[in-house]
Formats: sequence, structure tokens, C-alpha cells
Amino acid sequence: MKPAHPSFDTRPNRPFVLINMAMTADGKIATANRSVTSFGSPRDLHHLYELRATADAILCGARTLEQSHATLGNGGESFRRRRLRKGLAEYPLRVLVSGSGTISPTAEVWAQRFSPIILLATSRAKPHLTALRALADEVWIASGQTLNFHSTLERLYRDRGVRRLLCEGGAELNDALLRAGLVDELHLTICPRLFGGRTAPTIADGEGVPQLARAAQFTLKSRRWVDGELFAVFRRQVDSKPVGQRPQRR
Repeated sequence: MKPAHPSFDTRPNRPFVLINMAMTADGKIATANRSVTSFGSPRDLHHLYELRATADAILCGARTLEQSHATLGNGGESFRRRRLRKGLAEYPLRVLVSGSGTISPTAEVWAQRFSPIILLATSRAKPHLTALRALADEVWIASGQTLNFHSTLERLYRDRGVRRLLCEGGAELNDALLRAGLVDELHLTICPRLFGGRTAPTIADGEGVPQLARAAQFTLKSRRWVDGELFAVFRRQVDSKPVGQRPQRR
């Protein structure tokens, strides 16, 4: 039976996709050497669990998962009850992305079997397929060298009943979803810190877009200050016209 979301926005044949990230005031999500990847407040962590409590599934890149030691749980008993009241499963489905299939077999997520784990990989992962199938509940292998997130999200919608999908990074996964036009809402916690560093990751690294007209466009839906952190929500602009040339500075 597919979960009911009477108040949730959806898109035809695919889940409503949210990205949730904490970043510094200069747009970084980790230090240049990636030794610091978690710097938000307890309120930011609570916000993450609030969002998880609305999602059928959580999407996360393998490297981000390994660095954060996350298991992608429901956040505890109060959030478990929230999920049940919304008609969701006790725990979210977990969807991991590893294009090369080289995710560590000792990652903490494998030791916590409270919900199924689907691993998304490309044809580059075929040498590791036997090992991956011993770890994940399902392994979905793309036919080419890159993942087609349009078809993957449609499959999650069709086969696993995923109507609301929360992405928790990392930067290259965010970039791929944004370039594909698949991100409906962006939740940003802006923390009063500055990391700097030309190699420090931002919320969307990877290929990026070559032209302003191809940039993902969002509008500010809400914002609030809590103990020095800014919690902002942006909604994707639908059917917006391409962005023109930026006016010249005077």
C-alpha cells in the first residue's frame, strides 16, 4: 500500500524532492580538508529530523555517508510517532548513491537494518556487484557511466511508493539533481561561520552550469532566525522564463 500524503506537493510520476543542507555564511559545507563536516546547532539537527519525518525515503551520496557516519534513521521515538501519524513507515527507505560502487563495507549504515537500503550505481560498479548485493537490500545498476536520475526517481515512485524524497547531499549529488531540474524545494541552514578555502565544498559542486540561463531558479518561501542561524526555504520556480543577461554594474 502506498503512503498517503494529503498535504504534500508531488510531481507527475516522480517524488517531490527536497534538499536539506547546512552551510557557512560563505557557502561552504565542510572545511577545505573535509575534516569538519558537521557544524550546525542542535536546532539544525532537530530540523533535519523534522524533515526526515515527512519523507518516504532519504537519498545520500556514499562519501557523505561515510564521512558523517550517518545511518539515516528516523530521529527517535517522537519522530517515529510523527511518521506513523502521517501514514508513513516507522523508518524511511534509504537510498545510497555510489557511481563506482566503492562504498566501504564497514560504513555504519550497513550495521543498522531498521529499513531497506537501495544502492544506486553505474556500470562502473559491475566488478563490485557481488559484494554490493551482499550489503544492500537492492542494487540498481545504470546501463551507462552516469546515473539517469529522471528514470531512477520514476522507479522509486512506481516500484517503492516514494512520494517525498529528502536528499542530504553531498555536493555532487545535489549538483546532479539541480542540473536535471529535479529539486522542488531547498532547505538551507546558514550558520554564522566562515571556512573559506578554494577547495572547500559548497552545496552544489560537480559539473555546474555553463550559462546563467541554465541556472536553477528558486524563490524564497520562508525564513526565520533561531539563535544566530538562518533557516531558509526556497521553492523551485515552475515554468519560469530563462534568465537574461545581468545588467552591467555602474
